[in-house]
Amino acid sequence: MAVLPTQTQTEAATPHTRGGFGGWLLDPKRRGALLVTPAIAILFVMNIFPLLWSFGLSFFNYRANRQRVPKFEGLENYQDVPTDDKVWERFQTTAVIVGSSVLLQLIVGFLLALLFAKEFPLRRVVLMLVLTPMMLSFVSVGVFFKLFYEPTFGIVSYIANFFTDESFVTLATPTGAIIGIVIADAWMWSPFVMLLVLAGLVSVPKYLYEAAEIDRASAWRRFWTITFPYIKSLLLLAVLFRTIETFKLFDIVYIITEGGPGSSTETIAVYLYRTAFQFFKTSQSSALAYIVLFIVIVLTNLYLYAVNRRAQEVE
Repeated sequence: MAVLPTQTQTEAATPHTRGGFGGWLLDPKRRGALLVTPAIAILFVMNIFPLLWSFGLSFFNYRANRQRVPKFEGLENYQDVPTDDKVWERFQTTAVIVGSSVLLQLIVGFLLALLFAKEFPLRRVVLMLVLTPMMLSFVSVGVFFKLFYEPTFGIVSYIANFFTDESFVTLATPTGAIIGIVIADAWMWSPFVMLLVLAGLVSVPKYLYEAAEIDRASAWRRFWTITFPYIKSLLLLAVLFRTIETFKLFDIVYIITEGGPGSSTETIAVYLYRTAFQFFKTSQSSALAYIVLFIVIVLTNLYLYAVNRRAQEVE
């Protein structure tokens, strides 16, 4: 004879459900969305809303230091950027620094990766020392190199005094200032390129090198046919990341040279800072910032196009 469960047993076997809005909100089906909601709200308040607000200001004539109603001007701020000679000069300066710094980082990072791909005594200790610059803040690196380039007690001037009696000022000329910035940025981020390239070198199967040695292939042939295909995509990724980050370079430039001598090292990021926070041209700086953002998006799409094209060639 079957025994029917009592009311107390039925309540214990089934979870207690709450009616109304509280029950709807605490339903297990909505638990995941409820947990993510605070993060989405913070993301909107801290990032998305200021982004949309600045984008709206780029269509108005507005200055942050003046108490007046913004005047709508449409695309006028975007039309003024291509005709401004100062903007083009800053873009040219930025291009020179980006190209020189990224190229130097690729060379140094690749050579370091070749070095650490082989086992040698104290390899881990030396590797940690090499990775240290990447862990420092931009401000620290900028201050360090500003002291290095100091003409009175800097280490660069101290070494130069062994070869000449005159005081050597690294940042006195536009070329010297650009070289100083490039060296500081490359010193900081070459370890990042090294890590990416090293990951590709470690993933190369050893039997491919053994087969190449049996075929008596030259060192260049082994590199071009075996090593390079494994690190090609990682090199492109390093170029993308470092190009985008160097394109936005501000801290090191502002600390070491402040854009000088004159405006010879004033990158587009430094120019944006001065336009927005020193000259209070809020709308113009917002429009220029979104043009820079568009350029970064184009660079990213070019990288994705190159990666997809390579994937199609492999298939």
